[in-house]
Amino acid sequence: MSDKFNYDRRDFVGKMMMIIATARFGVETKRCSTGRVFHDGRMITPSSSGFDSVKQIDAGVLNVGYAEVGPSNGPAVLLVHGWPYDIHAFEEVAPLLAAKGYRVIMPYLRGFGSTRFLSNNTIRNGEQAAIAVDMIALMDALKIQMAIVGGFDWGSRTAVIMAALWPERVKALVAVSGYIVTNPQTNLQPLPPKAELSWWYQYYFATERGALGYSKNTNDFNKLIWQLASPTWHFDDATFARTATAFDNPDHVRIVIHNYRWRLSIAEGETKYAEVERRIFARPSITVPSISIASDFDGAAIDGKAYADRFAGKYEHRILNGIGHNVAQEDPESFAKAIIDVAGF
Repeated sequence: MSDKFNYDRRDFVGKMMMIIATARFGVETKRCSTGRVFHDGRMITPSSSGFDSVKQIDAGVLNVGYAEVGPSNGPAVLLVHGWPYDIHAFEEVAPLLAAKGYRVIMPYLRGFGSTRFLSNNTIRNGEQAAIAVDMIALMDALKIQMAIVGGFDWGSRTAVIMAALWPERVKALVAVSGYIVTNPQTNLQPLPPKAELSWWYQYYFATERGALGYSKNTNDFNKLIWQLASPTWHFDDATFARTATAFDNPDHVRIVIHNYRWRLSIAEGETKYAEVERRIFARPSITVPSISIASDFDGAAIDGKAYADRFAGKYEHRILNGIGHNVAQEDPESFAKAIIDVAGF
C-alpha cells in the first residue's frame, strides 16, 4: 500500500467491454521465451492468468514475467501494479487501451508472479529505486524507448520515479495518489496517533513475528488489506484468487518485508542504488504530461494540493469519489481514460 495514509464504474465507453472476448487479450507479439524458464535448476511455469499468456524476458537482474495486450507496433503503455496486487489489476483496463491501438505491457514486479531473480546471490531488495530500475531495464529488454507509464501503490511510486529521473523514457504519466516517493529520513518523524494507526502493517512487518505471520498467512493478510484499502469494492473470491497466485513467488515475503523495513530505516538498501535514492529524496519535479488520480483512500489529501507543485509540465488532478485504493480494478474505465487523455496532452 501507499505511504499515504487514510484519514477518515462510471460510464466511459460501455460498449468497449464487448471487445474483451475478442481482444482478450490482444494481438500476440513474439514470445521472448518458451513460457518455461529454467533458473537455479528450477522450472518456472508462468502462473495461471486471465491473460492468454504470460511471457518471460531477462531484464537487468530479473527474468520478468509480463502480460502483453494490443498491437506490437502501437504506442507503448507500461502499467505497474503495487502490493498486495498483481497484473490482474489491469485485466479490464488493458482491452480498453488495446482497442485504441496501444501496446500494453503489464509486468510482475520482483517478488510477484513468474518474475524471478537470475542469481541466487542477488540481494532480495524491495527498495523503491530497485523497482524503478527494474522497469527501465524491462523497457530496454523490450526495446521500448519511450512509454506512457501508469500505476497505483508501489506502481504509482515507481512510475513517478521513472518520470522524474528518466523523463526521456516516459512520454506521459498517470499516478494514483500522486507524488508518493519515499524518504526514510522523513518517515522517522512521528505522525498524529490516528495517522499512525493506518500504518499498522508496516510496524507489524518491522518485527520477526510480523515477518513470520505474513509468511504463514499471506493470502489472508493480503485479502484483509484489499478490504481495508477498498471498503466499498465487493470483489469475489475468484477475483482475489487470480491475484493470490502471484504471492506464491519464492521471494515474495522477503521483498515485501524488506520494502517496508527499508522505509522505516531498519533495513539497508543496496549501495548500487544509493545515487538513485539520493536523487529521489530531493523530490525532483516532473516535467512530462501527467494526470494524478485521488480516491477516497487518500482522505484529506484527496485534493492533491500537497504535491501539485511537483508537476512542472502539463498537469491535471482527478478525484474519484466512492473508489478505494485499487483504482485500476475498481474503476477501469476512469483509469483507462486517464491514460488515453494524458497521451493527448
